[in-house]
Amino acid sequence: MTDSKPIRFIDEEIEIHFDQPPVLEKKPGCPDGFTWQSKTYRIVEMLAEWSDFTRRGRMARNMQPAHAAVASTRGSWGVGRFYYQVRTDTGQIFDLYYDRAPKDAARRKGAWFLYREMAV
Repeated sequence: MTDSKPIRFIDEEIEIHFDQPPVLEKKPGCPDGFTWQSKTYRIVEMLAEWSDFTRRGRMARNMQPAHAAVASTRGSWGVGRFYYQVRTDTGQIFDLYYDRAPKDAARRKGAWFLYREMAV
C-alpha cells in the first residue's frame, strides 16, 4: 500500500465497470471504473493491490486446520477479498475490494465495495 491515510470510512456496495470482462469471475482484477451514489468514477491508476483470505463468521469454523492453512494463502470457494487502492479521474484515492462471499442464492458471485477514501 501507499503511505496514504484513511479520511473517510465508507464500506458501501458499488457497481463496477470493466472495459474488458475479467477472465476469472472470482479473481477479477482491478476494475476500470465504478458507480457510487449515482456518480461514476473512472480509475486512472491502480496504486496498490493486496488480498485477504481470512475466513470470517461461520466460515472460520468449518474447515480442518490443515486445509485452513492452505486456504489462508490462496482462498477457497466463497472466501477471500481482493483489495485495490486506486486514483480516480476526480483525483480522489479510494480503497475498494471484491468480496468473494456469496450474498444469497441469487448473488453467488460476490460483490464489490467502496471501502474508504484515502489522503496522501
